[in-house]
Amino acid sequence: MNKIIVIAPHPDDETLGCGGTLLKHKYQGDEVNWMILTNISQVEGWSQEQVHNRQLEIDNVAKTYGFNSVEKLDFPTTQLDTIPMSNLIGKISKFISKIEPHTIYLNFHNDVHTDHQMAFQAVMSCTKNFRYPFIRRILMYETLSETEFAPTLTGHEFKPNVFVDITDFLDKKIEIMKIYKSEVMEPPYPRSLSVLEAFAKYRGSRIGVEYAESFMLLYEQL
Repeated sequence: MNKIIVIAPHPDDETLGCGGTLLKHKYQGDEVNWMILTNISQVEGWSQEQVHNRQLEIDNVAKTYGFNSVEKLDFPTTQLDTIPMSNLIGKISKFISKIEPHTIYLNFHNDVHTDHQMAFQAVMSCTKNFRYPFIRRILMYETLSETEFAPTLTGHEFKPNVFVDITDFLDKKIEIMKIYKSEVMEPPYPRSLSVLEAFAKYRGSRIGVEYAESFMLLYEQL
């Protein structure tokens, strides 16, 4: 059994980026843990109903995946660039040290959303092998509506080099995405369910399977 942490700047990033892979880990008997960096609150202008519904969504998603633990850091959404980096690193490091994961999934470093950029910087500061020797693998996932909208400047493109067959898990991934009612878009927009399926089919064609998710491998210790 391997221990896994998936880090989501916002709830739904984990499902968009690697939901099928997380389900596959659970099927294989791995321990899967979910860290959510941001949250919404009434203080930030969200209604009581919106805040309540978001928490219900998170609880429902966690139950459906069967996550072993959920860590909500509750930093204000869309404002990670206003949080001292030391605060981000401190809280992320504490959870990583507690779980001692074999594998970490995190968002692509060049995603267009500022929260994603700050999340990547903070997480990578918590993966130095001389401080976290239990980490054996780090992979970046791609998030529809964030990764593909970043400028594709040379050296900053998402270039997948790891593919995971999720053919047996795509239907459940889509069912989980439906839980995020406020995040699902209508076709032909990127977070629509039809695009989610089409994108998985496109990635699957790369390795000759029906559906796949793709990643960029940052680190692996064999």
